[in-house]
Amino acid sequence: MPVTPRAATSGPLRMPDFRFLLAGAAAGQLGAQVTLVALPLVAVLELDASAFQVGLLTAAETAAFLLIGLPAGAWTDRMRKRPLMIRADIVRAAAMASIPLAAAAGALTMAQLYAVALITGVATVFFDVAHQSFLPQLLPREQLVAGNGALETVRSSAQVTGPGLGGVLVQLVGAHLAIVADAIGYALSALLLLGIKTPENSPQPEPSSSLRKDIAEGVRFVFGHPLLRVIALTTGLANLFSAVVMATQTVFLVRALGLEPGAIGLVLSASAVGGLAGALGAGGLAARLGQARTIWLSLLVTGPFALLWPLSGHGAAGAAMFAAGSGVVFFGAVVYNVAQVSFRQALCPPRLLGRMNATLRFLMWGTLPLGGLLGGALADTFGPRTALACSAAGFLAVPLPLLLSSLRGMRDLPTTTSTAEHMTDDAAVAHNRSEPADNQSASVS
Repeated sequence: MPVTPRAATSGPLRMPDFRFLLAGAAAGQLGAQVTLVALPLVAVLELDASAFQVGLLTAAETAAFLLIGLPAGAWTDRMRKRPLMIRADIVRAAAMASIPLAAAAGALTMAQLYAVALITGVATVFFDVAHQSFLPQLLPREQLVAGNGALETVRSSAQVTGPGLGGVLVQLVGAHLAIVADAIGYALSALLLLGIKTPENSPQPEPSSSLRKDIAEGVRFVFGHPLLRVIALTTGLANLFSAVVMATQTVFLVRALGLEPGAIGLVLSASAVGGLAGALGAGGLAARLGQARTIWLSLLVTGPFALLWPLSGHGAAGAAMFAAGSGVVFFGAVVYNVAQVSFRQALCPPRLLGRMNATLRFLMWGTLPLGGLLGGALADTFGPRTALACSAAGFLAVPLPLLLSSLRGMRDLPTTTSTAEHMTDDAAVAHNRSEPADNQSASVS
């Protein structure tokens, strides 16, 4: 792991290369959060899409994690990470720029929105796997929690400001022109990544390796570790029900709560305040409670607030209730993410980082397109409020795999595979009691 002497004795924000990485993440995330509001509004307001069509659009955005998630990890481990991220940003910028161009020519269709969502999703798979694999090359292991916390702070800040900006842009210039902000954000991200100077050698594949063997090695590493299995199952469930919300919230806010685009942006921005608070507090909570306890407590305590979504009524009061529920759920999700991603990065050997991250992304994010389709179908058949109620009920069940695993009896997490293999007798007994949940994780894959 190439780390400068200064990196070992100072915080990650003092490292110029990490600041470039952070600034690039800020630019890309801000644009993506504008699109979170603008893209479904293009479908709903300009193309009069049904609830199922919006759900299908959500599924198209995330289908790549299910379709190419596993080989993407093996390919990423064979490539230098920074050039791969730059190429992915360029592809995403070009795809997004095609939407306002087609709209200006009067040729925009739902088919193009699906295509753009799918292409952007494929590029995002490679970008995200490379990004999570690149961070441990910039930072020493003891700074990974701080580095991931800073990245989550940037993402949460974008979630606070981006939707509000997106709502305002939609009202001022129209939904399709608001998409330009996303294209600009990805282009800026690519330029900032060019400023990183840390040398990155080209990975040297083993002479006997093949794509199939490389994928299998990453899968064995994940499924061979009891804690990674239970984290994969838990996160996959959380993403399934999150995708139901993503697929239905715009239709719900427009047609059930009667909100204008600007108000929708404000609701989503207010919701993200909880995520920002979680990013800022994740490190302190992990230090106070222990990393293992933080993982399961963050979801157990905040999940019930999802019930506020289907209970939201018409108008401003309902919008405030919806935002409050999302804010608390976002808080728990971000705290959970910082703790579990830092654990994964510290645990995995560097040569397997891409495949480990891709395998987990396949398991965790592969449920997103399924949730998008489920949310669209539920909203189309029973209405968006019922779809949100089903999602809220699901969030109550999300922490169960963690509570049935050895995590519940641990304070801190092992930092190496050998440490995990030499768990205490009490932890091993707890793990044996959790086998049904771990087996379920394997069957879900």
